Parts: sequence; structure tokens; C-alpha cells
Amino acid sequence: QVQLVESGGGLVQAGGSLRLSCKASGNTASIEHMGWYRQAPGSQRDLVASITSGGTTNYADSVKGRFTISRMNAKNTVDLQMTSLKPEDTGVYYCNAKRVAGIGIFNSWGQGTQVTVSS
Repeated sequence: QVQLVESGGGLVQAGGSLRLSCKASGNTASIEHMGWYRQAPGSQRDLVASITSGGTTNYADSVKGRFTISRMNAKNTVDLQMTSLKPEDTGVYYCNAKRVAGIGIFNSWGQGTQVTVSS
């Protein structure tokens, strides 16, 4: 299994920046995809950005051009650099790691970190 620990959330004014970090431990060699999801109060957990082990990225339309996901396979970390933050970016951000094919399929989540953007 894989364990994930996030850090870097907080309170920021609209237009500001934050960087979230996530470190994986355990069976990290089995990770295929890593990503960040956001859950606002009363809403479902939605994909913000993801990155494959090969570096292919995917972003939600709402964050394109503002957020950048990066991954360091050697350190088992995935970061999310968030700029030009908006109040609607507020929510709990969860780190995700998964293997979707082959032997040992899994889907792991971190404990979440709160991001609050004030207007």
C-alpha cells in the first residue's frame, strides 16, 4: 500500500499563491498516477490536476494557466503550485496516488489540507 501526507495549505487573499506538497511512502514503485483533488463544502471531490509517472499532466479547465503540478519520482513527491487564487478555489485539497492496471491496483488518499481564499 501507499501512504500520502500533504502539507502547505492555508489562508490566502484572492490573487495570491500557495504551494501544496505531498509525499508518498510505502510501495511507491507501484504508483502510476498522482494528483490533487478538491472538495468544497457540500460538493463532491473533483480532480484539480494529475500527472503520470512519465510526466503527462491533466488539469481541470478552471485551473488551467493558474496551477502547475509537478512530480519528482526519485523523492516520491507531487507538488501543486497555485497562483492567481480565487475564492472558488477554496476547499480541502487531497493528494491521490493510484495504480489502475495490472497487478496490485490501488487508490490511496491523503488526509487533506485546507485551502481558503478570501475575497
